[in-house]
Amino acid sequence: MSTDSTAVAARPAAAPNLTAVFVRLKLTLLRNGLRQSAGRTVAYVSSVLVGLLFAAGAVLGLIALRGNVHVGALAVLLTGILTLGWAVMPLFFPTGDETLDPTRLVMLPLRPRPLIGSLLVASLIGIGPVVTLALVTGAVVALADGPAAALVGVLAVVLVVLVCVALARAIATASVRLLTSRRGRDLAVLRGLFIALGAQAVNIAAQKLGRPDGLAVLEPLGDVLRWLPPASAIGAVEATGQGAYGRALAGMALTAIALALLLFWWQRSLTALMTSPDSSTLQAVEKDSARRSGGGEGKLGRLLPGGRTGPVMLRTLRYAWRDPKSKMSWATALGAGLLAPVVSSLQGNGSIYTAFSAPALLGIQMYNQFGQDTSAFWMVASTLATPRDAYQELRARAFTLALVAVPYVTLVSVGAAAFIGPWSDFLQVYGLSLALLGTLIGTGALTSVIFPYSVPSESNKNVAPGQGSIAWFSLFGGFLVGAVLCTPLLGLTIWLHLADLQHLLWILLPLGVLYGTGAAELGLRLAAPRTLKRLPEILAAVSKG
Repeated sequence: MSTDSTAVAARPAAAPNLTAVFVRLKLTLLRNGLRQSAGRTVAYVSSVLVGLLFAAGAVLGLIALRGNVHVGALAVLLTGILTLGWAVMPLFFPTGDETLDPTRLVMLPLRPRPLIGSLLVASLIGIGPVVTLALVTGAVVALADGPAAALVGVLAVVLVVLVCVALARAIATASVRLLTSRRGRDLAVLRGLFIALGAQAVNIAAQKLGRPDGLAVLEPLGDVLRWLPPASAIGAVEATGQGAYGRALAGMALTAIALALLLFWWQRSLTALMTSPDSSTLQAVEKDSARRSGGGEGKLGRLLPGGRTGPVMLRTLRYAWRDPKSKMSWATALGAGLLAPVVSSLQGNGSIYTAFSAPALLGIQMYNQFGQDTSAFWMVASTLATPRDAYQELRARAFTLALVAVPYVTLVSVGAAAFIGPWSDFLQVYGLSLALLGTLIGTGALTSVIFPYSVPSESNKNVAPGQGSIAWFSLFGGFLVGAVLCTPLLGLTIWLHLADLQHLLWILLPLGVLYGTGAAELGLRLAAPRTLKRLPEILAAVSKG
């Protein structure tokens, strides 16, 4: 008896099912996360309700379109958009699902092949997979015609959802070291721009689809997407209902192959992540330091002007590239500046004057120049001994803005003339754009001195508490003054049109260059002595928060 008891005690306990462990882990972490605060619970429940309402509306719309000759193109397009969303979300929202971060598993004795199966199943828990499942099911219901198509549709739904989830996890695993680094986290600041562009795309698509023949415009795109996985699986459902069994088999095969390749890529990335050293090792740091010592920043510094101007320009460019909030501000301005002309062109009723969005959004980057330095501004302030020093500091910052803004405004103006037209208005629009940019640089230098405010680095706010009114006066008041300063050139433009002197409109380009340059220089000259006088107030304002 004692021998049997010893044998039983020595026998190793059966290992728990890995998939069940990860599922319980996911549910436990979600539950504990919701218990942290009432605000987090409300936000999560609200997102679930919004997602379910959106999915329900989309499913009902797809079912209502059942029988429409063009519903197949809409279904495959919807699947393509879902797939794109799953592909980019890990890049723009890297912390959206912290429970499945593979870097937390590297020290556990787990093999990659069974691990990806467990992670894949656990990844199906969440509002994202549920919404995807609902939308894909609605697409299949709208397309399935007959028992064979319904059977293929069930398999298509499973394949599409698995491909979407596997794609997101494979991308997240392959880029996890980038996403957890400083530069990778900076990608998250682009999420606002991504959402804005997506909203405009949805707006344009809704206007196009609202026409009597709206769905017909999707057919060329649908013909392409029917052969791209996982939309090819949805196309296979339609093909089955039409009796095109060969095309249906090919579509399902493409999606199945895509799923297999994604799982293979995911396994390879996970193996590399769990077995290879990362940048935390001394050798990697030394290699990275050696690479940085001979990097492009030194070359850029040699291309910039000498004296105080070059170092200040280089410092400002580094802020724009390294600081997340500065990078977000620049990225939003650059993206939104293109948005107005592009949307106007796609809608077919645009105007070349929408190109003014480029100088307007880039020009306001000059506002609150000292606030972007935050508490580090004291180091800059210690070098400002004379009005000449302040002038050179502000001028170098203006040069940095112009280094980006002038080529950008040129690009947007040329694009607006090419895609919206007419080319006959290009010179006047380009000249007025440069004039507006110059006036905003000049007024931005002044408002940076008169209305400085802090940009907190540790929160999601762009203005420190209690400085909202100051920021409002700085941005909106300064922009309004800059726009008003352009009225002489605008009045000249209107007069030339009314006097039927269109052949003289070309003079607005050189006048715009001279006017913008003069306005910027005047603003810098006026701001320089005021900077020196208000240095203590500026330092106190930008260091707040």
